[in-house]
Amino acid sequence: MGDSTRKLFGTDGVRGVANVPPMTPETALALGRAAAVMFPAGRGRTRILIGKDTRLSGYMFETAMAAGIVSMGGDVLLSGPIPTPGIAYLTVGMRADAGVVISASHNPFEDNGIKFFGGDGFKLPDEVEARIERLLEDPSGLPEPATGRDFGRAHRIDDAVGRYCVHLKSQFPRNLSLDGLRIAIDCANGAGYKVGPMVLHELGADVVELGVDPDGTNINENCGAMHPEALARKVVELRCDMGLALDGDGDRAILCDEHGDVVDGDAILAICARHMSETGTLKGGGVVGTVMSNFGLEVALRRMNLQLLRTDVGDRYVVEQMQKGGFNLGGEQSGHLLFLDHSTTGDGILSALRILEVMLSGNRRLSDLAAPFERFPQVVASGKVREKPPLEALAGVQAAIRDAESTLGDKGRVNVRYSGTSALIRVMVEGADEGQVRRLAKQILDAAGEDGILALP
Repeated sequence: MGDSTRKLFGTDGVRGVANVPPMTPETALALGRAAAVMFPAGRGRTRILIGKDTRLSGYMFETAMAAGIVSMGGDVLLSGPIPTPGIAYLTVGMRADAGVVISASHNPFEDNGIKFFGGDGFKLPDEVEARIERLLEDPSGLPEPATGRDFGRAHRIDDAVGRYCVHLKSQFPRNLSLDGLRIAIDCANGAGYKVGPMVLHELGADVVELGVDPDGTNINENCGAMHPEALARKVVELRCDMGLALDGDGDRAILCDEHGDVVDGDAILAICARHMSETGTLKGGGVVGTVMSNFGLEVALRRMNLQLLRTDVGDRYVVEQMQKGGFNLGGEQSGHLLFLDHSTTGDGILSALRILEVMLSGNRRLSDLAAPFERFPQVVASGKVREKPPLEALAGVQAAIRDAESTLGDKGRVNVRYSGTSALIRVMVEGADEGQVRRLAKQILDAAGEDGILALP
């Protein structure tokens, strides 16, 4: 779970407005130096792979990060724009000691971010990020910079996209083909703009391409997983069998069925859990989700005699729980989906291929597969707080939570937590009756006010 000792790293690496602290080239340079020390090579020089999305500021951070690594005697491999899961795969495949992704995922182009993968292709645990932060706060822990012949070198990988494309195609059953299917893909003008259409086309699909003209400033702009409306319209207009929307760094997938109806991460998990359970490939007896996974997923899994384990928000925490409990399927409502038998991190293209496999193996449309999943109304009410005392110490809030849980019974869910990044309390209530859910959420938030923790408007 989260580590309060981390100040620079958030839920998914370092992130912020590009060229505004902490997301400055100076920070990238310092992170590069720290990384060259934190990920020592088994033999020879440390080798660190750097990839990015299509943001204009990516050039600046890529160069600064590489300079930091090279200055400490490490070698750098530069992939250029490629999805986050592509970096995870190539880090392992090229036997690099670490991978770096320069991306702010679904955020607007003005933002950017830096996140790390270990040599095993998994995101770093909180404690490793905390150690990197300590090296930035106190650089005296770093060895002397390189001089003379000890400088590292930077190399560009010309075939990074091709290597990743071959890997993705290898994850799709050889006895199946996308021949005869028309698939629309919206790449959000982001990191997946080349590899997404390439994979679908080479597997035989008739591909309709959207969001494949990045100009450095249009990533996620009214397109991609955050804005699937244009994709949904195109699916209906051109009579596509499915639509796939990626986010800026390509690690999440939001789908549209042939009617243009959105199929989100929770629905995808329900579909895959049923298929994997029926084919005997599901491990752990269930699925790992987060505290924000819709109650409808819990109900759907319960009908299959499967469990839903919940973690904090963040795909890193989902992966940790999956590894701990022996699960191979997990993910988030936002479309970060984890198929640990096939990938170490969320992969939007891979998620779509898994669903296409289910569709083809049963000769069923996506709308039919998604129909059994019933989404419950979910209300999130937030209030600014003056302080964050333990929720257990708030008598009024606890009484309101107990009352709401008693009212909902086994047909709903309550989750109350403080925001990890803002001075907010968040009250999430789910149930079959939206009016009832809204009333219960308001009662809990009102109780927080009566307990005296809410800031004045």
